[in-house]
Amino acid sequence: MAITYELIKQVTAQLYERSLKQIPDDTRQALVEAGARETNETGRRTLQIMVESADAARRKQSLVCSDSGVPVYFMQIGTQARFEGNVKQAIDDGFAELVTTIDPPLLPHVTNPLTLERGYKGKGMPITTFDLVDGADYIDITCSPKALGSGRWAALEIFSFPDLPTIENFVMETVLKAGSQPCPPVVIGVGIGGSFDYAAKMAKEATLRKIGTVNSEPILVEMEARLLQRINKTGFGPMGTGGDSTSMAVHINYSAGHGFTPVAVCFNCWINRRTRARCYNDGRVEILE
Repeated sequence: MAITYELIKQVTAQLYERSLKQIPDDTRQALVEAGARETNETGRRTLQIMVESADAARRKQSLVCSDSGVPVYFMQIGTQARFEGNVKQAIDDGFAELVTTIDPPLLPHVTNPLTLERGYKGKGMPITTFDLVDGADYIDITCSPKALGSGRWAALEIFSFPDLPTIENFVMETVLKAGSQPCPPVVIGVGIGGSFDYAAKMAKEATLRKIGTVNSEPILVEMEARLLQRINKTGFGPMGTGGDSTSMAVHINYSAGHGFTPVAVCFNCWINRRTRARCYNDGRVEILE
């Protein structure tokens, strides 16, 4: 058997729709816990409204936010996976079909950067990256749509042999510049090292890590804790209403590189859109998130 065009088309479209109509379980729990800790009355009430809004969206199958962003997929391809049909075409066709069927309808957020024309189609859309997983007989698909509020404030800078305080200060500068515009409390992803393009990829992938999981690198465990504490002392609070809850988590990835060290920072808004599934050679689909 093989993973078919129709299966990939169906699953990728469903993942995108689900990511717009619910928030991940770990994110809901983080919002509830933040509300219990929040010392600012307005911030605490804002967190409560966020949870109630997300619950209502899931119950009514409505959009959590009207900015549905653009579809972004991370595909991990097992080296033992077999395909029947065109994989990239299946993803493109799944999005095109979803646009015509989803209720409520999506706003036309796909934008041509050269003409600023907006619609539902465009070069390179949906945005999809591919990696390999040795020995696996499946494809692992994560959908994490990107909207304007969180997407606008990502940043990258290249340093020469930076120490950890220099890296942390750049992260803080990026957070302070963004302020409340990424719709906090946010999940912040940081990519350190590698090359220009790879640092940005690592930062985005870092946002996909479940809240509460522990980094495998002890140095980064401490850095994440320091940054989270500093960020939550900025006082921006939920949606800029003030308070202690500006970030739910800081997640950091790193790679060896050259003496030049790119550092990338990106944000996921409070909705923290993330859905995930695996498609196996035998036709099974396993929903992971």
